[in-house]
Amino acid sequence: MLVAVYHNNRDIRIKDVPKPDIGPDEILLKVMASGICGTDVVEWYRLPKAPRVLGHEATGIIEKIGKNVTKYKVGDRVFVSHHVSCNNCHYCRKDSHTACETLHTTNYYPGGFSQYIRVPKINVETGVYKLSPNMSYEEGTFIEPLACAVRGQRLANISKDDAILIIGSGMAGILHIQLAKLKGAKKIVAADINPNRLKLAEKFGADHVIDAKDDLPQELKKINNGKAVDKVIVCTDAEKAALTALECVDRGGTILFFAVPAPTTKIPIPITQFWRNETTIRTSYGAAPRDLKEALQILAQKQINVVDMITHRLSIKEVAEGFRLVAEAGKSLKVIIEPNRI
Repeated sequence: MLVAVYHNNRDIRIKDVPKPDIGPDEILLKVMASGICGTDVVEWYRLPKAPRVLGHEATGIIEKIGKNVTKYKVGDRVFVSHHVSCNNCHYCRKDSHTACETLHTTNYYPGGFSQYIRVPKINVETGVYKLSPNMSYEEGTFIEPLACAVRGQRLANISKDDAILIIGSGMAGILHIQLAKLKGAKKIVAADINPNRLKLAEKFGADHVIDAKDDLPQELKKINNGKAVDKVIVCTDAEKAALTALECVDRGGTILFFAVPAPTTKIPIPITQFWRNETTIRTSYGAAPRDLKEALQILAQKQINVVDMITHRLSIKEVAEGFRLVAEAGKSLKVIIEPNRI
């Protein structure tokens, strides 16, 4: 089978390797679609473990099951979660599943950018989700990224009375716009430095868009009755965005860091301002089982539009081109790899 081995954003090599063998409690998945995530091209995050096969938004059809697998059958169309929690530890019992040690050590082999993946026992037990008959494989690749947005907005307590600023209108930002709209947020403002991304933000439901190169706090007040917003969701790793978020959130408001700068970036925290204004900072990493189930339901019911977010569909031999498109963040929004496309 063919796999795409990541060395860095500009060096991705296609290799022919043996199809994985599976054990009695495992599944062999034929990968039909796998999305390139924005985190796949974040080199400070990926290079320490390179070379490896990336891809964690995979959907496909079950080609083979181990003799002990009873919940699924050959031919089932599924999404498989790459990280799964134990659902029993101290963190899981506190609904902090993404802090679970098991979640940080589990994965499927070799990765979503391959023609087949071996799904280990623990992933089979808690991380396989059947796709509804009306859901395509490419729609299913949005389950994981949408679940991450669901978790982030749940932690930030996004509600129908909120005026929200979303900084960054890439794939994650567009998902947050649509999700906030679904939750009934009263005003959604999107900011980005890319004019094309601002057009997309409007297309997918933003009430207002602002060029982030302008004086964002002042422009925001012009369209929000002279006030800052209740919630700010940061969907870019730009250092300036993190600092700007503080100037854009109202007293008693919340900033959700959905994306963060590199670990070497140091950002001064005006702690007195946080204290005086009772500003809440939330961070969000990954998704819990409840978030995956909610995302699956949202997509099955077609409550948000993900199909029109897909700008490129590529074969496995074109993974390098896909990474270039995502890393440059110019004309692409969501890039899907179809490993078994002939």
